[in-house]
Amino acid sequence: MKRRLLSAVAAIAVVAAAPAVFADAAAAKKWIDAEFQPSVLSKDEQMAEMEWFIQAAEPFSGMEINVLSEGIPTHSYESEVLTKAFEEITGIKVNHQILGEGEVVQAVQTQMQTNRNLYDAYVNDSDLIGTHSRMQLAVNLTDWMAGEAADVTSPTLDLDDFMGTSFTTGPDGKLYQLPDQQFANLYWFRKDWFDDEANKAAFKEKYGYDLGVPINWSAYEDIAEFFTEDVKEIDGVRIYGHMDYGKRAPDLGWRMTDAWLSMAGTGSPGEPNGVPIDEWGIRMEEGSCNPAGASVSRGGAANGPAAVYAIRKWDEWLRKYAPPGAASYDFYQSLPALSQGDVAQQIFWYTAFVADMVKPKSEGNNTVDDEGLPLWRMAPSPHGPYWQEGQKVGYQDVGSWTILKSTPVDRAKAAWLYAQFVVSKTVDVKKSHVGLTFIRDSSVRHESFTERAPKLGGLVEFYRSPDRVRWSPTGINVPDYPKLAQIWWQQIGDVNSGAFTPQEAMDRLANEMDVTMARMQQADEAANVYGGCGPRLNEPKDPSEWLGKGGAKAKLENEKPQGETINYDDLVARWAEAD
Repeated sequence: MKRRLLSAVAAIAVVAAAPAVFADAAAAKKWIDAEFQPSVLSKDEQMAEMEWFIQAAEPFSGMEINVLSEGIPTHSYESEVLTKAFEEITGIKVNHQILGEGEVVQAVQTQMQTNRNLYDAYVNDSDLIGTHSRMQLAVNLTDWMAGEAADVTSPTLDLDDFMGTSFTTGPDGKLYQLPDQQFANLYWFRKDWFDDEANKAAFKEKYGYDLGVPINWSAYEDIAEFFTEDVKEIDGVRIYGHMDYGKRAPDLGWRMTDAWLSMAGTGSPGEPNGVPIDEWGIRMEEGSCNPAGASVSRGGAANGPAAVYAIRKWDEWLRKYAPPGAASYDFYQSLPALSQGDVAQQIFWYTAFVADMVKPKSEGNNTVDDEGLPLWRMAPSPHGPYWQEGQKVGYQDVGSWTILKSTPVDRAKAAWLYAQFVVSKTVDVKKSHVGLTFIRDSSVRHESFTERAPKLGGLVEFYRSPDRVRWSPTGINVPDYPKLAQIWWQQIGDVNSGAFTPQEAMDRLANEMDVTMARMQQADEAANVYGGCGPRLNEPKDPSEWLGKGGAKAKLENEKPQGETINYDDLVARWAEAD
């Protein structure tokens, strides 16, 4: 890390030495003084970095560009504040539109299909890396930065400082997306309730082990039952042992593809995404780039015992232990709902919403004390009975700047300048304080986060630990993310509605995935749509030929082993030791 910082300072010094006319230096100074503090850079170094942006942007001054991202606090800050700063400093106006995640994916898909320039850049999840590296419709940033975009690529970008570039790099070793924000799905719990001596004694009496951070799903279920059915009420408020969501909407599908199946034990050991079977249940043999199927009959695991168990538990816990109405929540409604203060734990909670959970009591957040310190903590999510040591442990969203080849070069260059600006070292520490979605190692290690860490419930400790790269996005087994992702939510919604059992729904899902991948195979064989790396499906066999024999894991006789927990303070100490 020290070497990277020295390199960055050296690069800034080179920029500072270059002669230039800084017509907008006054604007840069104003923003540095008023907004972009703290920073890992000194104010002089910040000015040098901004002066480079002024020079590089000169050919595009007066241009108006359009970019798109989903709605989380980080992107709201970019859209409402950083666009103004960028325009005043560079003369480039940015319309930074915010839509739901499903609409962002749809826009990316539409632009790729039609070759029409809808947006000049997207903050597009790295889950699409398998798509972008195969279809070659997104700009290969590695080659672009060294070639056509060399004149608009910042010498202080410092790619080595980014924590998530391994997730945005294709199998060819090329970078296709630049991280803008990232957040993990972790376990969330009310530490004050867990530390209560009466609760601890009652839990130990009933279940025979200590109340603590659950290591497995058995313990999570016991804790959910305990707070819902035994504790029931705290300070006159009805409480519940679990929170989730079930609204029939696209984000219900991502609820499952974001490693829910993997956490239960679907897939093969190996990180980040298992070989040959990934966290979606798609099979792709080692050394191959061709997915071979999702159904158990084709060697996949999307409808295998572990996947069916995962869906069954999601549905069961939502009905039995979550607050009334949770089944009708979507992603955006369920996560901030924790601030009401009536839920003991959530097995799968995105850290993108830490910013909402650290708001003061005066803003309606009932999960902080009078001094603003969190009454909750975050920890690694527990794993299900099919999970094996060495398997993927959880999901991490890496929302990343993505430029499609259908964007005219001048507009792409202007958008690339904006993308670099909002992740620059001048801006990033302040942006990280607002959105709490770290992308740079230097930012999370900044002294201001050492000071703030006690108010963030374990977030800083997690992102300073090696675990931050064990939580990983969707991998390269998924050949066309937009086409396959849209299948999931409808089938999972049928479980929540009671139309189909978990087994029936996953059978239908796996079959639809195979049918869709068969079409991809035809397109790839006919027109090289996926660069020769499209699906090549195995012929279906009797599932018994695969179950427990290199395919999906065979059904366990006991899907609820003894619950296991760990003391939270011991867990955090492990993170600190590993840092």
